[in-house]
Amino acid sequence: MTNFDKIEKYYAQFDEKNRLFHDNSGKLEYERTIRILKQYLPKNAKILDLGGGAGVYSFALADLGYEVSLADLSENLIHQAIEENLGRENKIISCEVVNALDLTIYEDEQFDVVLLFGPLYHLLEKQERDQCLKEVNRVLKRNGMVLASFIPYLSGSIAIIDRYFRHPEQVDVKNLDTVFKTGKFNNLSDKGFQEGYYATVEEIESLFREHQFQKLETKSIRGIGYEKEDYLYKIEGNPIFHKIMEWIEETSTKPEIIEMCGHAIYIGKKQ
Repeated sequence: MTNFDKIEKYYAQFDEKNRLFHDNSGKLEYERTIRILKQYLPKNAKILDLGGGAGVYSFALADLGYEVSLADLSENLIHQAIEENLGRENKIISCEVVNALDLTIYEDEQFDVVLLFGPLYHLLEKQERDQCLKEVNRVLKRNGMVLASFIPYLSGSIAIIDRYFRHPEQVDVKNLDTVFKTGKFNNLSDKGFQEGYYATVEEIESLFREHQFQKLETKSIRGIGYEKEDYLYKIEGNPIFHKIMEWIEETSTKPEIIEMCGHAIYIGKKQ
């Protein structure tokens, strides 16, 4: 089962609020995600940002005129969001400490959209993911949308090899073997990213299908720009920069790109 205490302690130490603004990989992830949100979000939607951390996307969407409720497991991140919300003109409607497995503070069919930009990174067991999506389905209106990010199996597994070279105290033969066999990562140390789940595209699409969601699109977020972000932003403004950004979008739904190029996103509609 997922150890939620370990996850909460990790986010109490990690600067999740500024993760997307520290470097060019975060910049590309943020810009691409915002583009996807603008493409899919209906006007005047009521949005639940579930697992939304300190509210990076919640605040951006509030600035665009959306009614946003933020929820996250981390008291620390929610406290940061509450503090930021106090001084803003375009406020988030609510900031609540919530486990994604229990959304009972929200009413049935309360939201037009649920953003799931965190829980599927961490929920290790199928029954936990089922419970999460059961709750997401419940709080969504008819024909409501879910946008869920996940770390694909191959990207995640390869990243754990990289993690061994950088932080060998976190990885050994046993937990590396477990990652490749099951997609589950359990960090041996209390430092760094803790428990994680890396799902294949087929697993993610099957999961949502089981919970009565129709797939609209599954795509890579950074795509062929993955791990080339520093080079890419050095030529920002150059015509080839814009051409590469077009290629990132055009190739983003290719299965091989999704599996190998970092974070991905599933976009679905409640049946």
